[in-house]
Amino acid sequence: MPVTKSLVIVESPAKARTISGYLGDDFVVESSIGHIRDLPRKKSEVPQKLKERFARTDELGVDVQNGFTPYYVVDREKKQHISKLKKLLKEADALYLATDEDREGESIAWHLLEVLQPKVPVKRMVFHEITKKAIEHAIEQPRDIDRRLVDAQEARRILDRLYGYKLSPVLWKKVMPNLSAGRVQSVATRIIVERERARMAFVQAGYWDLEASFSKLDGEGHLTAKLTTLDGKRLATGKDFGDDGKLKRPGVAVLDEAGAKKLAEQLERGEFTVTSVERKPYTRKPAAPFMTSTLQQEASRKLRFPAQRAMRAAQRLYESGYITYMRTDSTTLSDTALSAARRQIQDLYGPDYVPAKARSYANKVKNAQEAHEAIRPAGDDWATPEAVAREVGTDEAKLYELVWKRTVASQMADAKGETLSVKIGGRAEGREVELSVTGRTILFPGFLRAYVEGSDDPDAELENREKHLPPLAENETLKGEHFEPQGHETQPPARFTEASLVRALEELGVGRPSTYASIIATIVKRGYVWKKGSALVPSFTAFAVISLLEKHFPRLVDYAFTAKMEDELDAIAAGEAQVGPWLERFYLGPSGPGAANENGVQMDSGLKEMVSAKLGEIDARAINSLPLGEDEDGREVVVRVGRNGAYLQRDGDNASVPEGVAPDELTLERAIELIEKQSEVRELGTDPETGEKVVARAGPYGPYVQLGEASADRKKKPPTASLFKTMTIQSVTLEEALRLLSLPREVGVDEDGEAVLALNGRFGPYLKKGKETRSLETEEQIFAITLPEAKKVLAEPKRRGRKKAEPIKTLGKDPVSGEAIQVKEGRWGPYVTDGDVNASLRKGDTVEDITTERAAELLQMRRDRGPSKRRRKKKAAKKKAKKKTAKKKAKKKTAKKKAKKKTAKKAGGSKVAARKKET
Repeated sequence: MPVTKSLVIVESPAKARTISGYLGDDFVVESSIGHIRDLPRKKSEVPQKLKERFARTDELGVDVQNGFTPYYVVDREKKQHISKLKKLLKEADALYLATDEDREGESIAWHLLEVLQPKVPVKRMVFHEITKKAIEHAIEQPRDIDRRLVDAQEARRILDRLYGYKLSPVLWKKVMPNLSAGRVQSVATRIIVERERARMAFVQAGYWDLEASFSKLDGEGHLTAKLTTLDGKRLATGKDFGDDGKLKRPGVAVLDEAGAKKLAEQLERGEFTVTSVERKPYTRKPAAPFMTSTLQQEASRKLRFPAQRAMRAAQRLYESGYITYMRTDSTTLSDTALSAARRQIQDLYGPDYVPAKARSYANKVKNAQEAHEAIRPAGDDWATPEAVAREVGTDEAKLYELVWKRTVASQMADAKGETLSVKIGGRAEGREVELSVTGRTILFPGFLRAYVEGSDDPDAELENREKHLPPLAENETLKGEHFEPQGHETQPPARFTEASLVRALEELGVGRPSTYASIIATIVKRGYVWKKGSALVPSFTAFAVISLLEKHFPRLVDYAFTAKMEDELDAIAAGEAQVGPWLERFYLGPSGPGAANENGVQMDSGLKEMVSAKLGEIDARAINSLPLGEDEDGREVVVRVGRNGAYLQRDGDNASVPEGVAPDELTLERAIELIEKQSEVRELGTDPETGEKVVARAGPYGPYVQLGEASADRKKKPPTASLFKTMTIQSVTLEEALRLLSLPREVGVDEDGEAVLALNGRFGPYLKKGKETRSLETEEQIFAITLPEAKKVLAEPKRRGRKKAEPIKTLGKDPVSGEAIQVKEGRWGPYVTDGDVNASLRKGDTVEDITTERAAELLQMRRDRGPSKRRRKKKAAKKKAKKKTAKKKAKKKTAKKKAKKKTAKKAGGSKVAARKKET
């Protein structure tokens, strides 16, 4: 009789391998490889008999008329794997569903149950860390699937489908194809667009102050102080100016450059006295342990990891048993974790660093789910970062160190110190001034021995450094040594980084922390946002999309409304609301069934009716236009979003917006300059053969020369030719233009009678003879190469790939491969490579400014996309299939013909026999 075993199903193979090592021979551990089914992506995935119910254009996969019932499709790539799971289940005595302990994990477990239809006992196995003790405990104390969590996740999925499938077509019709709208992604995009609008409206203001150097009269010390008060008035700083460039606080003194320089000269002859010395003790408490959002923020600040990269590294650490579950809103640590932290602090830093009582942290996150612990090292005794670094990859080692330090520091004693504030009074030529300087001394470092929390403001990091001042006493006379005027300019609001966007979404209660990484990745992938260094810059397409949504669907991108939806989903998870009525109110409106439910999100009309009513009102031209102002002649200059991207328009003149130009950088002056440059036309002369004008123009793909004009009906296009790289519109001559227009040049005729041509193509200069082509080294060779030289080049073997590009720049080492990163020039522009992976520079990246961190990020993004899918093979397979089909049809036809002939013969034979019989 065969020995039966229990089947344990988790999401990932890595997680399966780790758990298998803890469970022994009585269990078979297998992964589902993520989600096994989802709503259909296209109508063809819905069976014919169900198409009328589930394959409507607007609500693909959801029956909105019958309780918003979803229809799920098993992923085609997973069908074989499902068969494997079913086979393993037949031989099992029990099924343990060990997916993650959150809404998504609960949903995956439910889908597995629905598809596998097990006939053995089913148990839900949950844990928040993958250690032997945690896994054994989970096996001993299973539970049932929590249908409330499943309902909340399914409601979220259906809601997102209805939102996206109803609004995205509006964007296709009114902005451009292939755009998408999303319940959270559109709100995240709006946050970034609003910040860019503030930057565009910002007016810079200038102000000056003074930095003074002093020495003690006994020569025993020096200090530097800043001017703070002038003639009894506080000196203006950047905070005193509004975004319009004007003072928003009256009664402050403003110094300009001339005033600051004059004051500096006057103070050179002044007298200075210490007017006050104030000492104050300070105490600083450690930050709470990590939850998902704070981990993403700190990984961005300290490690320069984008949110997705941080979450990938965290996922691998969790699945390998090094940290607890990384999708959590909790800052709580278990008693076991508190004991482990306090033991490690005692061992590493000594008893003085262990507080008398373990710390607890209140969670201030809106809509927090306290389902898990904080993110911390796994187990009862924590491995040190040095030990883990020997077992994992570079990214994982860095992230583990961050998690370990933050967790340990959260349970350490406070940092204690003393601040020393000194004010210095001065008088010179009737002017009275006050200067100030602050010193800082750390008396006991406490948790700072382990960890210092990062900040979006680099200056804030300086607060953690000690600054010592010489001994000073009130009324002490100081000698002024040097007075330096310093000019400053107010700065526009800083653009969002991934870290600050995550914090903004969290504070607004929009979305869930576990989804922030994918939200940011989506808006970048869709072209709504691009990165300039670490800053998130909105595209002009994003401006058009957000303008449309704000004007015609304001509730759907309203922050409070979106956060309210999160509250409702939490209510469903808590069993306080039902999915069907809630979705009906959102999609069909408050007049639909279930509108009386008191927990409903109130809307004037449902999404379906709202889109139908608004579609005709939307003026696509107005939505896709961003006015910049008028030129000196009163002509309006506008940025328009077209099907091929953003372009500038002034009367009949158009000009494309260069890649890498941020919206706040496209001022009216810059726009006029681009229009005039791209509409630049220089008449070179007349072609002596045709008598037509030859002009040099700027085009979207570079400068070129043109012979004559297009015909009135535009059927005849004038001959054109691109300028060589060594030429410009201003320098090209008529003779050079005519030579370019004469291409291709016939170099000569080979012995076999075939002509050899020299051309300038998309990828540079080359030779052509029949179907054979070879690249030339320089553009000048097109006109200089002789037939013997050309024959020699054509005789060379054809190169597979291009000549190895020489590095333009060498950066630091890639954290994944450990190889040096190089910047090279390629066929499609500059790219970075570690020798194995190549990644093109994105919009906003430049060869001059790219850093090792940004290059490593680009390489990781390229790795994540996986190998390129070649279409040729598909085409070849289709051709092969067509040939097979054609052969089958031909065989069938032949078989039919033979059958007909056989029948005819039989019929003919019987007639002959009959006739013979008659005779």
